[in-house]
Amino acid sequence: MVDLPQLPDDPSKLAREPLREQIRQVLVEGLLSGRWQPGERIVERRVATELKVSQAPVREALRELETLRLIETVPNKGARVRAFGVQDMAEIYPVRAGLELVAAQLAAPRLAQDPSPLEREVEALRDATARGDVTDQIRHSVEFHREVVRAANNSVLLHTWESLGVEVWTALSVRWLDMELHAKAVDHAQITKAFREGDPSVGRLLSDHVLNYVEAALKTHEGRH
Repeated sequence: MVDLPQLPDDPSKLAREPLREQIRQVLVEGLLSGRWQPGERIVERRVATELKVSQAPVREALRELETLRLIETVPNKGARVRAFGVQDMAEIYPVRAGLELVAAQLAAPRLAQDPSPLEREVEALRDATARGDVTDQIRHSVEFHREVVRAANNSVLLHTWESLGVEVWTALSVRWLDMELHAKAVDHAQITKAFREGDPSVGRLLSDHVLNYVEAALKTHEGRH
C-alpha cells in the first residue's frame, strides 16, 4: 500500500487552506497516483487514521469528490472510485467554456480598465514554466481563469464555475494526457491583450481556448488507442 502524503506542518498554511481542502488534495493525488483504482473503496476511517484527523473533514472532502464525479457512494458499501476518464472531460469543458464566455462578456469593461490581475497570473505561469514546476503551472493557469470569472462580479456564476472543480480536472488533464501548459501561457497573454484593448471578441477567444483543452485531450487519447 502506498502511504498517503502528510498534511503540511506549517501552521500558516493550515490557516490559509481549510483542512477539508487539504484532504481533498491528498485524495486527488491518491487517485492520480493510482493508489485507488476504479471500483475500489476509499475507507473514510482509514484515511482519517492515516492523516491523523477526525472523520468529519474526510467525509466532507469525499462529498466534494462525489460532486465532481470522481467517486460514488454505494449504499451499505461507502465511497468507491468511479471509472472516470476523458469522456467526463468532454462533458465538463463545454459547460466551463460557456460559463467563461458569459464571464468574459460581463468582466470586459472592468478588465479593460485594470487587466493587472490577469497580467500577474500570466507572469507567474511563465515563471513556473521556466522552473518546470508543474504544480504551480496548474495553479496559475487555473487562477487566470478564476480572475476572469471573479471580475464578472456575479456570485452565481462564480459559484457554478467553482463547482466544476477546474483545478482537479486541469491536474487530471496534465497528469493523464501530458497536456503542455506552457502552450496555454501564450493563449493567456493573447487573451489578456484582448481584454486590455477592449476587443469585443474576447469572450469567444476565451471560450475557444477552454474548448481546446478537451479537443487536445481527446486527440491524445485517440492516439493512444
